[in-house]
Amino acid sequence: MRTAVVVIGAGHAGLAMSRCLTGRSIDHVVLERGEVANSWRTERWDSLRLLTPNWQSRLPGYRYDGNDPDGYRTMPETVEYIARYAEAIGAPVRTRTTVTSVRRTDGGYVVVTDQGEWRCRAVVIASGACNVASVPALAAAVPASIATSTPLGYRNPDQLADGGVLVVGAAATGVQLADEIHRSGRPVTLAVGEHVRVPRLYRGRDIQWWMDAAGVLDLRYDEADDLARARNLPSLQLAGYPDRRTVDLNALTSIGVKLVGRLAGVRDGKAQFSGSLRNQAALADLKMNRLLAAIDEWAARTGLDGAVAPPERFAPTAIEASPPLSLDLARGEIRTIVWATGFRPDYSWLDVPVLDRKGRIRHDGGVVDSPGMYLMGAQFMRRRKSALIDGAGDDARELAAHLASYLDGRRIEARAQRETLGGQNLRPAAAAL
Repeated sequence: MRTAVVVIGAGHAGLAMSRCLTGRSIDHVVLERGEVANSWRTERWDSLRLLTPNWQSRLPGYRYDGNDPDGYRTMPETVEYIARYAEAIGAPVRTRTTVTSVRRTDGGYVVVTDQGEWRCRAVVIASGACNVASVPALAAAVPASIATSTPLGYRNPDQLADGGVLVVGAAATGVQLADEIHRSGRPVTLAVGEHVRVPRLYRGRDIQWWMDAAGVLDLRYDEADDLARARNLPSLQLAGYPDRRTVDLNALTSIGVKLVGRLAGVRDGKAQFSGSLRNQAALADLKMNRLLAAIDEWAARTGLDGAVAPPERFAPTAIEASPPLSLDLARGEIRTIVWATGFRPDYSWLDVPVLDRKGRIRHDGGVVDSPGMYLMGAQFMRRRKSALIDGAGDDARELAAHLASYLDGRRIEARAQRETLGGQNLRPAAAAL
């Protein structure tokens, strides 16, 4: 089978690219290992909601039109939204088609699937950035008596053993799971490393509204001071709770969650924690206040001050005087460890030498280090918002334009080669005449 472009993945990023390719009349197919929005369907816990308000789910040619723009979609609602989008744009999706290999050829790429082989001139990788839970190597030293889980396998507290739970990681996933599990009646200890603290609401509006309006989310990858660091920052400590409450470390300690430092090791059955908890919390407070100050400055500059609540600042993160530096896992206080330590993509099927030493694709704003190959949906790929549903549209429009130019260049090159070959073939005959 042949087509101009193969898009791998029918989540919001792949579908946004499909819409933009269709707008340019570029023949393509979208290959999906499961159903549309497969990761949203199968790899999320039961209570999870989007961290962004409903109005922020903006895709090319498709926007939220419901009666709850400031609410936060549940996972079933998110799946339905993305599935409706695929139908609305007539995306050429082949579901239940697992890609097993992508390799480069002289004419482009060969994409091998369990349903056959595709040959194309360009490939768009939109298979997701959170396919595999990143579990640290030190997990191997955890005593066998301790059950372990990751966010990809966790569904709700009922599947956990009674007793204490150690949640490792305090980004968006970690704080949400710590909150939910503790409220289920299980004592929770949260191991905290670097984190990004923000309020859910600021001056009467969602923090995402401020970041969107003030252009924070539109910061481009080629404008970032330290792009490598920006791409590796933890996700904001946010939750899409219907009551719009903030879920930061202070909120967690107020309900009884115990804070410890970053998990540094497990030795002889004892978990060892870093002594940097206070410094990490202070740094997060400092960065939050810088963001709020920038928002206040923007509001004043644009004349918005009078239309919103006055500026406010939040209490510093409260850390106990001497947080524990170790925890004996053999004592039975902890029955389960949940590794909320991040995710990584799975490119085990990619047989093109474009991966760095950490297994991530080398790219320049989504233009991969292999001609005719593109990436969608990665953290801070072209903009700070690239990994959000709302970021897929702008990225897809720009990359589709680049891809179209690439295909046009290949057509011109191929035509020139045909003309050259044609001329070479005719010369002997012309000489004979």
